[in-house]
Amino acid sequence: MSPIARRLSHLFLCLVPFLDLVIVGVRAFRVPGVYQIVGSLLFAAIAVAAWILGARAPSAGGRGEPLLALAGGLLMMPFTLVSLLWVGLGPPWVSTPAENVMRYLVLLAGSFAVAGGFVVLSEALKAAGERFFSVLGFSATMLAGPVFLVWVTLQVGGWSAKAHTGQWPPALVSLDGVFDILLFIACFLTYLATAAFAASCGRTDWLGRGPTRAYVTANFAALLFIVMRGLAFPDPAALSTPWYTRPGFIAGIPAVPWIMPFLLGVVLLRRAGEPESGGSGAEGSAPDAAA
Repeated sequence: MSPIARRLSHLFLCLVPFLDLVIVGVRAFRVPGVYQIVGSLLFAAIAVAAWILGARAPSAGGRGEPLLALAGGLLMMPFTLVSLLWVGLGPPWVSTPAENVMRYLVLLAGSFAVAGGFVVLSEALKAAGERFFSVLGFSATMLAGPVFLVWVTLQVGGWSAKAHTGQWPPALVSLDGVFDILLFIACFLTYLATAAFAASCGRTDWLGRGPTRAYVTANFAALLFIVMRGLAFPDPAALSTPWYTRPGFIAGIPAVPWIMPFLLGVVLLRRAGEPESGGSGAEGSAPDAAA
């Protein structure tokens, strides 16, 4: 595959989470027939770009690092599903109960994918000889995954009940404060895991020094934002300023902690797809420079 095609694919994939913020937020897209077409086209574009970048690597003479391709693909999965299914969905308070059931099913699938991607990445890092930050990241992932799974499963149950009966079960409503704590813990541990894995990739030279610092700094900044916000997730209707002006609110949105894992997955996929002779040349250094 030509270097230009791989660079363009890399650039496009890096833009996907931010492109999703636009197509998800524009409620006008949620027109039957329109959002399905937009989502299908975007999903296909992501699949093609991922294939060009490195998903084909295990069978196409790449570096021979199938674990990196698998980890990259899994870490990219959540926003790939968001691109397909969340077009025009908007925030939960403007969506229908049926749409919110689908929203949380996507989050459920994403929680499995991110946890799986980090587990695979930890194995690849251990094989590369990095056994400090990879262990820290693995430990955080093993805690974050089950916590997020519990939170999102309860959300699916609550919205499913509302779709059928018109209201949440009183037992789940009484656990509203517990939901906030579970989401806080899941987000906190996901940011911590991502920072640890970025540091580990830096130690193995899978990330350059500058990108490693950027990944770690961004995740610790998000940690600081949600800690300053507190355990309770704010009610957007009760905020004195719009929710999108509050970093703590944004950092605690369930899918937001997966942005940095997605971008890390793009880097891993690109590295997996590098020609074996390109490890020390210009093509081999591109992932670090572009990350």
